[in-house]
Amino acid sequence: METVLAILTGTMVAGSVFLMLSKNLVRFIFGLVLASNAVNLLIFAAGRLETSRPPLIPQDATHAAVAVANSLPQALILTAIVIGFALLAFIFILFSRTYQTLGTVDTEAMTDAEPFAGEDSAKGRRP
Repeated sequence: METVLAILTGTMVAGSVFLMLSKNLVRFIFGLVLASNAVNLLIFAAGRLETSRPPLIPQDATHAAVAVANSLPQALILTAIVIGFALLAFIFILFSRTYQTLGTVDTEAMTDAEPFAGEDSAKGRRP
């Protein structure tokens, strides 16, 4: 099962790099989301897939008597999901503002559509 997850993670990373190298800003955002999910899957696979018991230790014991599952990768994934969602919300706001200001999602056209340094971007004219 770990081999399948490794192949799936590699495929997701390759797809995300392909999308992020595109000249379209929407594809870049989808690539960023795919890369975030690939990292989550990588952390999950690094924690090993086990069908062990939950990591619960009896009250009077100092350590677990049997093999238990590692809960650290799952906690890291939950943290990564929250951080990824916040990053995604920030990227969507930047994308929206960029599209409103420049009127394009093509990254090469964005360099040509940049307003002048002295131009009032809200009104589209110079002061």
